Amino acid sequence: MNSLAHLQPQLESGLDALALPTTLAPRLLDYLALLDRWNKAYNLTAIRDPREMLVKHLLDSLAMHAHVEPGRLADLGTGPGLPGIPLAIAKPELQVALVESNGKKARFLREAVRQLQLDNARVLESRAEEVDEPGAFDLITARALDRLAGILAVGGHLLAADGQLLAMKGPRVDEEVAELPAGWALAAVHKLTVPGLDGERHLVVVSRKNP
Repeated sequence: MNSLAHLQPQLESGLDALALPTTLAPRLLDYLALLDRWNKAYNLTAIRDPREMLVKHLLDSLAMHAHVEPGRLADLGTGPGLPGIPLAIAKPELQVALVESNGKKARFLREAVRQLQLDNARVLESRAEEVDEPGAFDLITARALDRLAGILAVGGHLLAADGQLLAMKGPRVDEEVAELPAGWALAAVHKLTVPGLDGERHLVVVSRKNP
């Protein structure tokens, strides 16, 4: 039995609030239990409490799901797989590349992909700017990597002509939008509600001006 099974009711409630099927809960808890176990030895995330991880990692990552279309997504600086692994679990039709240069985090990612049997996820142990797959992705995302301009500087080359950057941000994005490099423009800002989390979250969508 999963050591975090006691969290399943809270997770199911959160999934329901995000309009996701509660049948996803067991696999998401398997991922959370693996992360919790590895975190004790490898310090993969500063959050230690599994209940806090459930909200700030799982549900926060999944809050963007409605804006993620099927296709190919590169999750840059994914760390222990956030938001890439929760999205790969929730969206089997999404092909996810987990991009992470830190060796111990990449080892964890490979083990998570293997244990969770995530056929739609692969690990790229690399810095984002060194991934040699130009134009190969419909979407890139980065949860805590950098400001918008910085994410595009290291990962913009990975996007197809009509591809988009999906970036999770707080309430104020005006300054970062003003810093966007030439050729890129704000496409949309979606306000997100993360069950159990106070504070505003927004999904900022950036695309090329004339794809």
